[in-house]
Amino acid sequence: MPASSLRLDKWIAGAGLSSRSDAKKLIRAGRVTVDGSPITDPAARCDPASEIRLDGERVAWQEYLYLMMNKPAGYLSVTRDDRGPTVLDLLPPALRKRNLSPAGRLDRDSEGFLILTSDGDFCHRVISPKSGVEKEYHIEVDRPFPEGAEAAFAAGVPLEDGEICLPARLEPSEDRLSARVFLSEGKYHQVKRMALAMGTRVKRLRRAAIGGVPLDPALAPGAYRELTEAELRRINCHFVSI
Repeated sequence: MPASSLRLDKWIAGAGLSSRSDAKKLIRAGRVTVDGSPITDPAARCDPASEIRLDGERVAWQEYLYLMMNKPAGYLSVTRDDRGPTVLDLLPPALRKRNLSPAGRLDRDSEGFLILTSDGDFCHRVISPKSGVEKEYHIEVDRPFPEGAEAAFAAGVPLEDGEICLPARLEPSEDRLSARVFLSEGKYHQVKRMALAMGTRVKRLRRAAIGGVPLDPALAPGAYRELTEAELRRINCHFVSI
């Protein structure tokens, strides 16, 4: 709930029911009531304890939105791109108006856990390696990881451009053709480039967890839901001061 009064149009838009401009139209049309009284001024201020209704249905305030999505392959992790569909295209129109952005990216052909949020500070902290938020990836490769790959990941893998990754954790399967990778940064194509530095090529990549929160197994590819308060607390507890 907001700590102080808000403009009525911002309240309606903040609930994810419309854009700010459409909220103004709804209010001017007399479809919004505040504590039982019709209000037609979009700039009217509303107390946090006010009861706001649109067409008789109560409107709950949400300052920020945090979504867990199971990103399918074939979608770009950006808000807009002329090269193809983006993850925002998987959302209904009302949510696409909520100013959501991906908290970190997955490549077009990669899958799994993606956070979409309207909270810019939270987004920055999830992405920044200084925050220490660990991400878990499950990968399949075209040839076995060589012996010593685990130690190389732990020491920090040098990439082809000379940049050295922060220490990460590699847990190969018994046949070393798949693995779990744990890291707290997100350089461009980082997991694929780290594997390539070990002489293997990633065939499939799926992000399985962020900040210790696993992707909900009930979410089909392209599906999403709000992060729970407990999940948000778990991710937030990983943040260090940056």
